[in-house]
Amino acid sequence: MKLDQVLLIDKPAGITSFGVVARVRRVMTEAARAQGWSGKRFRVGHTGTLDPFATGLMIILTGKETKNAGDYSKLDKVYEAEIRLGAVSTTGDPEGEITEMSGFRVKPGMTAATAPPLETVQQTLSSFVGEIRQTPPIYSAIKVDGQRAYKLARQGKVVKMPQRKVTIYGIELISYSYPTLKIRAHVSSGTYIRTLAEDIGQKLGLGAYTTALRRTKVGDFDLKNAQTLSSF
Repeated sequence: MKLDQVLLIDKPAGITSFGVVARVRRVMTEAARAQGWSGKRFRVGHTGTLDPFATGLMIILTGKETKNAGDYSKLDKVYEAEIRLGAVSTTGDPEGEITEMSGFRVKPGMTAATAPPLETVQQTLSSFVGEIRQTPPIYSAIKVDGQRAYKLARQGKVVKMPQRKVTIYGIELISYSYPTLKIRAHVSSGTYIRTLAEDIGQKLGLGAYTTALRRTKVGDFDLKNAQTLSSF
């Protein structure tokens, strides 16, 4: 087995990005020792996390390739997301506390019981294309005062997340049947699809959260060329 390489892994749901790295590291450490390497733990790293509920493409670097992580971490990405309209989640995904927004009203005459027409949904999606400002979710790995935001949030502490500029290169509507909206989004590095979904729901006056998320591309790297984690 080649020790210094770029691996494309199709991450399954229910495992953390660290868990993916740990599994690959075990295999690579055994392979390295079989080839005469005598270290304690072989170097393996990822170039961008995926939430535990999310699936799809992860770029894993091994051995000397780990030195090039910065070349991959800033690449743009493509995601396919399923969004539930008419409800919100404390984490922006299925793992949080879900609240139905039947009484939520932002625009005159619109409530969660009123399904927005397809044209309105398409116009709303288009309005997010370009450079926008996002407030990352508090349940994220971003460091605030030296600590991971999600750890502070789980401790019940108030976490103020700084806004950041991100670019939405394009949003394609895959399907829409209220309350389920499916989109494909081409975005810059650092974009949170959970936040994008919440912002879409807010603009529609309904609330929203991401129910499923799959990363299909990172730069020119494509999910179709990835191997399953079970192969390790």
